[in-house]
Amino acid sequence: MLRRLTLRDFVIVTSLEVDLSGGFTALTGETGAGKSILIDALQLALGSRGDAGVVREGAARADITAEFDPSPELAARLAPWLEEAGFDNLEAGAHLLLRRVVDAQGKSRAWINGSTATVSQLRELGEHLVDIHGQHAWQSLTRADSVRALVDAQAGVDTPALQQAWAARREAQRRLDEARSKQADLDRERERLQWQITELDKLAPQADEWDTLNAEHQRLSHGQAILDAARMALDAVSEADSNAESLTSRAIDALEEVAGVEPHLASALEVLREAQAQLQDAAHSLNSALHHTELDPDRLAELDKRMSAWMSLSRRYRRPAPELPALLQSWRDELAELDAAADLDSLEREAQRAHKAWLDVAKTVSKQRAQVAPAMAQAVTEAMQDLGMAGGRFEVALVKQDEPQAYGLENIEFLVAGHAGSTPRPLGKVASGGELSRLALAIAVTTSQRADETAQVGTLIFDEIDSGVGGAVADTVGLLMQRLGRERQVMAVTHLAQVAACAHQHLVVSKALSNGQTASDIREVQGDERVREVARMLGGAITDTSRAHAQVMLDTAKGHEAQAQAAASNLSKASKGPKLRKEAA
Repeated sequence: MLRRLTLRDFVIVTSLEVDLSGGFTALTGETGAGKSILIDALQLALGSRGDAGVVREGAARADITAEFDPSPELAARLAPWLEEAGFDNLEAGAHLLLRRVVDAQGKSRAWINGSTATVSQLRELGEHLVDIHGQHAWQSLTRADSVRALVDAQAGVDTPALQQAWAARREAQRRLDEARSKQADLDRERERLQWQITELDKLAPQADEWDTLNAEHQRLSHGQAILDAARMALDAVSEADSNAESLTSRAIDALEEVAGVEPHLASALEVLREAQAQLQDAAHSLNSALHHTELDPDRLAELDKRMSAWMSLSRRYRRPAPELPALLQSWRDELAELDAAADLDSLEREAQRAHKAWLDVAKTVSKQRAQVAPAMAQAVTEAMQDLGMAGGRFEVALVKQDEPQAYGLENIEFLVAGHAGSTPRPLGKVASGGELSRLALAIAVTTSQRADETAQVGTLIFDEIDSGVGGAVADTVGLLMQRLGRERQVMAVTHLAQVAACAHQHLVVSKALSNGQTASDIREVQGDERVREVARMLGGAITDTSRAHAQVMLDTAKGHEAQAQAAASNLSKASKGPKLRKEAA
């Protein structure tokens, strides 16, 4: 339940701290006093959109803190979410603190139990804590998506699972439809690729082959020039009549005769001997080249032909010759992809599997809806009888769809018959504005009771949802709120004295001028102050008659509460009786 709400510099509130109790709490006050400001502040703390307009004029920032006291069941339900989101789990008896700050520039920051959070995390957490019904809640009853969401929430439908199954089905069907529509194009593309691959396969280019071919071709095409150069060099080095080796030998012989007499010639002699050795090595290499270099015109012609084929395909496909092997592999990969895309049988099987998976989930959802629809219709019909629509009937119609839809196998419509004997028709077509408001209230109370059974949220808020209601119907609304408050926390912003009189806690919102600025304040009223507030709500002017009427209303509401508590106590004793007797025996 919501334990405390703290506001700082929010709209017209300077500083306000509201302590809330369990049961049914009524918020009342003059028109424009700021009753809905509290609801707006709570929604901000729960992740609603905020801007600079929420900051009180002249202040730097608005600061909202909502403190919740989660039940053990709720804490256990929230534990996986908190852990996944990176927040500490709640210890036994710990509070849950949500804080939101919006500065004068519209920038927003959020915290959960003191740890930085995102606004979306606040919003997601808030869905587990509070359910708010506004004064225009009836408008959503005419929208198909809102109606489905309401019924599915009551049925406990796993909406994400249904959406995921539908998305998978849609994607599989999209791939199949795309393949079918492009089948002719795919066939032409496959033929083109296959022809090109066949052309390159004839050449069968290998990686690095082009460089090897080039090197060998260069060598063979210059064979005669190599032989001529080697012969000429060999003659000059060692085989001509006057060659370098013989001349070097003569120089060595001449110096050896006088080297002993002139020591300075020894170094020159050593250089000549080294030159002689190098010339002999060169002659050996040249002889080897002459013996191993052969002219092979057949091989050269073969290389010319293959390199010509490489160059022809290179020009045709506008790629450098060395890239032909990679180009061939890329075409093979593309062809494999096209073969997979053109495999209609496989795509059809995948689409069928995805459809069956979605259909299984959708059938489960249909069963859940079919189970909850009659009970929901009966509960709302019963509530209508006490809300000025005696004899009326409410139905939850499950309309089968001809084609599969994202939301399942059927659409959901709310039908209503305003009086006995009339045929139920779509709610938006037959109900007046006042009837729609009362229907919204009946549905809100009914679904909230169901939500309490399934432990969805701990706090239920009605923001002027009883607008346009009066007389005996207003008494019924008050008793409904009171009854609902016995099982969970209920807050209601109301202008109806009959509703306020039934509250377990009564808060009055007021507005006053302070230091030239309008400020809103709130206080709990009891005793005579509460009598005065209920009397004011009855007619504005507070008279002895209105005070007496207000006191009667409060006493009557208290009597209803006492009777309900006594009945609950008797029921509890009756349920424990057999066990106690057994233990005594």
